[in-house]
Amino acid sequence: MLIKNLKIYTIDGSFRDGELAVANGIFVQASSQQNEEIFDGQGLYAIPGLVDLHLHGALGGDASDGFMKALEKMASYELSQGVTSICPTTMTIPLGELKVAIRTIKEFANKNVHHASRILGINMEGPFISPVKKGAQKEQDILKADVGIFQELNDECGGMIKLVDLAPEMDGSLEFIVSVKDKVRISLAHTNASYEEASKAFAIGAKHVTHLYNAMPPLHHREPGVIGAAFDSADVKCELIVDGVHSHPSVVRASFALFGYERIILISDSMRATGLADGEYTLGGQKVVVKGNEARLEDGTIAGSVTNLMNCLRKAVQFGIPLGQAVYSASTNPAIALGVDDELGSLDVGKIADFVLLDEDLNIKAVYLAGEKI
Repeated sequence: MLIKNLKIYTIDGSFRDGELAVANGIFVQASSQQNEEIFDGQGLYAIPGLVDLHLHGALGGDASDGFMKALEKMASYELSQGVTSICPTTMTIPLGELKVAIRTIKEFANKNVHHASRILGINMEGPFISPVKKGAQKEQDILKADVGIFQELNDECGGMIKLVDLAPEMDGSLEFIVSVKDKVRISLAHTNASYEEASKAFAIGAKHVTHLYNAMPPLHHREPGVIGAAFDSADVKCELIVDGVHSHPSVVRASFALFGYERIILISDSMRATGLADGEYTLGGQKVVVKGNEARLEDGTIAGSVTNLMNCLRKAVQFGIPLGQAVYSASTNPAIALGVDDELGSLDVGKIADFVLLDEDLNIKAVYLAGEKI
């Protein structure tokens, strides 16, 4: 297959006029194609499929449910929105339920369900967090960071855990980081850590910050906290939810200026109400009320989002972020963070042909998974 007349994304955050060639689900050199199907791209943007490494649910399904049908709903919805790869994200739930959830994710990934986003791994948001900044997580299920528990869970899902979130100021967290930093990506999350505590965690192996600004102390000129420590740690990447609720547009622009688009990872943090109507839902066993673009616990605490990553990309552009930089943060950068950028996250020859065609208003015109039009 050859698609001509496209504006093609490049990993320097720009676009070039050109064509895409695909053979056997892989991007190939256009000149190597013989008797290919040829299509006119009509000047559309071609971007790599988006990679959401932090999402809980959609269309009524949740990664913590432990049901194959819930995962199928999520993954099918995400693919329809141009999110071709995902890391289903679990919550702070009882250990027995967590085992069921991650085992089910492994089984779903092994089934290779048709017309569903590919599963890259599992993001474990909790239970190793701080009760002071628990957000929408249940305090009674919070646990001390424990290498034995992590290993037991990782064995349960065949080594699929790619991220573990924790609060570095909690007892046992620093020892945990040192022990598992070479096995999994450590993210600071739901934390009340000081600048010094966060800096130490980054120095010994943490490389990530979960939903920057949310569930952590604010950036203060005398107490910079996790945000300041992340800025001073050049190899740390920061997740950012750009849904118009979690962070003000000015803060989104400031974040890209402060960290650079190469260190920002756009995420959705979507919960099960995503794609559905307003009403009452659950997240991590707690009641959530959804109204418009907001999802909140009964006490008013924000409880994830009701958006998808493609809409976050559109919001970022609406807020003033150049399209190429937003794409890098929503595809290339998460692929790098997960260690799969040799296969995903760009349109380079030799990589898996997951890509999306967008018009100039960023409406989806086509989604391709491994070269197959969905």
